[in-house]
Amino acid sequence: MDLVRALPLLPCLVAFAKVVETGSFTAAARLLDATPSAISRQVARLERELGVRLLQRTTRQLRLSEAGREVLGHCRQLLTAAGAALDSGLQHREEPRGQVRLAVPKAVGYRLISPLLPDFFQRYPEVDLQLRLDDRPLDPIADDQDLLVRITEQPPAGFVARPLREMDFVLCASPAYLGRRGTPQQPQALAEHDCLYLGETPGDQRWQLRRGDRVESVTVRGRLACNHSGVRLEATLADLGIACLPAFAAEAGLADGRLRRVLSDWQYLGPYQGTAWLLYPPDRQLPAAVRALVDFLLERLGPTPGSG
Repeated sequence: MDLVRALPLLPCLVAFAKVVETGSFTAAARLLDATPSAISRQVARLERELGVRLLQRTTRQLRLSEAGREVLGHCRQLLTAAGAALDSGLQHREEPRGQVRLAVPKAVGYRLISPLLPDFFQRYPEVDLQLRLDDRPLDPIADDQDLLVRITEQPPAGFVARPLREMDFVLCASPAYLGRRGTPQQPQALAEHDCLYLGETPGDQRWQLRRGDRVESVTVRGRLACNHSGVRLEATLADLGIACLPAFAAEAGLADGRLRRVLSDWQYLGPYQGTAWLLYPPDRQLPAAVRALVDFLLERLGPTPGSG
């Protein structure tokens, strides 16, 4: 069908998609501020122009035909593209303002997001931020959040997922501790040291490390178990033992010599690592304030060009 014939049918395509989405002509009419009879005429016109039956009507329900399912898929793509086009135009016109709700894991919020806030607020003086630190896997709709950061190897289906940065763990200790107790040369030697571990589940005491094809598992012990990386970091700096820490939490101490890597040629294997993904629903029209925060976080934390 050429464009001249297709353009007058665009409202019919919208009416058809909303009838399927809401389950009735009456509900679609309320949504589109029309009458049920007008919506029915639009769907009938669309079927007439296409020469196929899109909906099987019964007294109790509407059922899509095979042709209807195919047309519906194109309708949804059309509506998504139209929404994106409008959003793109509005973003150039609308000054970012209002509140954005962002939920992130505790360590990421404290170590990565919080230091960026002064720059963000200076760049966007009309945007407020409600930052929620929570290690649970939240849902943006059920938990009333605009954006989420989740650490996982594979982002969940049903979201727009933008990668921020890789999250890995390192073993480290203070020079004073290692001078007093010695530096372990093999993973099994960790069992003879004071180790600072997460302590949320029994498995957190079981550290697995890999070098090449070889994987070693060792049960660690120590006087402090804590589920906050900041506390474990401070305890490590206070010479209390060998800690397993997010690399971003340890990098400043490693850079200035207050910490040293332990078993640096081994890779720690375990939960709570992968990629930090910025997530939001694909069908949500992002307000300018939300889009501003998305772009800012990608600029400051996202992968650099050529990083893979």
